[in-house]
Amino acid sequence: MPRICRVAESCRSRSLSAAWLLLLTTMALTPVALLAQAATLGEQRAVHAFDATKSAKTSALALEAFLTRMPKGGDLHMHLSGAVYAETFLKEAAADNLCVDAKALTLVKNIGMTNAGPICAPDDVPAASVYQNQKLYDALVDAFSMRSFVATPGVSGHDQFFATFDRFGALDNSHAGLWLDEVATRAAAQNEQYLEVMLTPSFFDLEPLWNSLGWPLRGVLDASREKDSAESSAQGFTGDATGTSHAELDALRTKLLAGGVRNEVAIDAKQLDDSLAERNRIEHCGQANAAAACSVKIRFLYQVLRAKPPQQVFAQTLLAFEVASADPNVVGLNFVQPEDAILSMSEYNRQMHMLDYLHSVYPKVHITLHAGELAPGLVPPDGLKFHIREAVELGHAERIGHGVDVMYETNPRELLKEMAGKHVMVEINLTSNDVILGVVPPHHPLPEYRAAHVPVALSTDDEGVSRIDLTHEYVRAAMEYGLGYLDLKAMARTSLEHSFLPGESLWQRPDDFSRLNAACAGQALGSAVPTAKCKALLGSSEKASQQWELERRFAAFEANLP
Repeated sequence: MPRICRVAESCRSRSLSAAWLLLLTTMALTPVALLAQAATLGEQRAVHAFDATKSAKTSALALEAFLTRMPKGGDLHMHLSGAVYAETFLKEAAADNLCVDAKALTLVKNIGMTNAGPICAPDDVPAASVYQNQKLYDALVDAFSMRSFVATPGVSGHDQFFATFDRFGALDNSHAGLWLDEVATRAAAQNEQYLEVMLTPSFFDLEPLWNSLGWPLRGVLDASREKDSAESSAQGFTGDATGTSHAELDALRTKLLAGGVRNEVAIDAKQLDDSLAERNRIEHCGQANAAAACSVKIRFLYQVLRAKPPQQVFAQTLLAFEVASADPNVVGLNFVQPEDAILSMSEYNRQMHMLDYLHSVYPKVHITLHAGELAPGLVPPDGLKFHIREAVELGHAERIGHGVDVMYETNPRELLKEMAGKHVMVEINLTSNDVILGVVPPHHPLPEYRAAHVPVALSTDDEGVSRIDLTHEYVRAAMEYGLGYLDLKAMARTSLEHSFLPGESLWQRPDDFSRLNAACAGQALGSAVPTAKCKALLGSSEKASQQWELERRFAAFEANLP
């Protein structure tokens, strides 16, 4: 079996050639229940139009136009800084009087200001000057993204992707309102209605607190140390097990709370509120001239940086739980940074124990986790065997981000059955998995998840860095995996069903889109005049309200197809 494909373009070519081989087998995996849903005239019309579009000679381009208009529900896996396009960063760098290290292709702070503009270090240039230098401008766009990237010896797609963030890192979250406007505007143009945006608010005031924990680091930083036992090997655990019991973690939480960790909660909440307010101001939300982007609901997932020492991870995770408990705009949390990093791998089990403990204290806070964003060759075989299972069983993950290595896990069929039974959804990021990991058909597990009835939904991950949008992911799913209109419609519904919005679901049973909640039973889906009982449900549940809006959009979309 091929290992990681190091050249993104060759991966993509292979994926397209494999698409037709997968078409019949993938379609055979479509649950009968989904096909049975093609009962309404609107759905039959949409299936016919979709199939005709897909069979056209310019099928990918025709599908792009078709799927741009199709309702898509939500994007549940989107990193805000990675969702912004490089061109936006360059505009903001010029406005902020930043400089550019032209050799490293990195934004840097200026060393002073004059009336004429920023003073830059020797060999650096003002960011505004790149607009008079096409060659440097193009080089910066390439450096901030995957545009034009071709792997070279020692530099893989994985390396390029994760390196981009440091290159534009001189821009801080003060621009978050502008970034939210960009992603919401792009979402609205594609008939999306909900975004769960991952963002790391300020937490550096916590540094004195986490440094006071005195957490022993013996063995943690030595990723190459021989594992002590077969058990520790199975856990992916390196060195000591300090800080994995509830009693130990409870004592650490008590110490952090006594030290003032909650002082940071209000600071973070204000940052997020300010960014949403700025977005609303830019889009004129609530006014007569409101932009279409105002229709896109935005909520946040608090990002925890997992590739850090355990005392920092625990302090930041505690803060994330506290913020999510206090701020309704924060609907959950996620662990981020490369999963193959030294501390991400060696500390994985301990981090899951942290989540196990904190979940017991804050059971209402939602958890989604990057797990299994790995591929053969990126880490040793043992590193592929346990991440998704521990995220589900120990980390209490309600959703899994990526989940690429699921078939390399110990007893993968049992794991898939468990995920299906618990309705643990997988956030599928096809382009991201291609450019970072080189994972494409037939090595992507999307068909395995679908065959096992694990709920899945498409998402973008970092659409700015990858130079894509959600429609692009829908096109890939249709072309490379043979998915039909009803499959994609089910994925759109699944995105809202598994959103972390509060309230009851519109549907009577999880992931069964054939039976409405009793309050709305017998209603025309998406009707503008629901019964009083149904209206009461929609008014009390943000989730059901968004699901009803999705059905309204589907009805309108399907009614206007030829």
